Amino acid sequence: MARGGPRLDHGRRRELGQSFQDGGRHYQQVRPGYPAESARWLVPQGARNALDVGAGTGKFTELLLDLGLSVTAVDPSADMLGQLAEHCPAATAVLGTAEATGLPDAAFDVVTVAQAWHWCDALRASTELARVLRPHGTLGLVWNQLDTSVPWVHRLSRIMHAGDVYKPGHRPLIGPEFEALEDHLTRWQDSVTTADLMELTKSRSYYLRAGEATRAKVLANLDWYLHDHLGHGPDEELKLPYLTLAWRAVRA
Repeated sequence: MARGGPRLDHGRRRELGQSFQDGGRHYQQVRPGYPAESARWLVPQGARNALDVGAGTGKFTELLLDLGLSVTAVDPSADMLGQLAEHCPAATAVLGTAEATGLPDAAFDVVTVAQAWHWCDALRASTELARVLRPHGTLGLVWNQLDTSVPWVHRLSRIMHAGDVYKPGHRPLIGPEFEALEDHLTRWQDSVTTADLMELTKSRSYYLRAGEATRAKVLANLDWYLHDHLGHGPDEELKLPYLTLAWRAVRA
């Protein structure tokens, strides 16, 4: 299947992914959630339980719980799972990865991976997630990304180094264990201040892995763009346009 997103070799993917091992509280505070519509579209009728992989602090886990599902949440970061346990106490939190969940065979009706598939080895993860899915179970992949069709947001994304911006027609790589890949798009807006955008930038993998000089340059450019160029005040509320891209596939 064709890929239209960032191309990272395995070593670079692991290096950037490691930047999220700590900082769970900051991530929970500044990262946006997901529209409920995306979860409703992904979860098949009659599903009773779900596995949320790369669950982080539980941004998508919360939506699965709201649908009445029994949810197990897997993440490689104990720090992130600590936040998840605080905000989603009904979920079962488990240390693990998409490639090695450590969970039983054929245990789940649906597996979701929100904002994390690009950190995974897609083929190894496909094999593992097919193993824990019941026959004809659903794999759901989700990404939030800034709506870069809006000119001011396009420039913002470049300043923030928001690398998770996929081109139209992108299809995530999945293994042969899955078939009938379908996609769904939700447009929505998040209410933020310019201070929120500064903090959001600090949660990006590019910023987290950068040196002090690069960090200072990114924040200075962002400050100039938001306050001088666009003329927004520090406490002014903005409507930040997002796209939520979702894909679902069925275990073959």
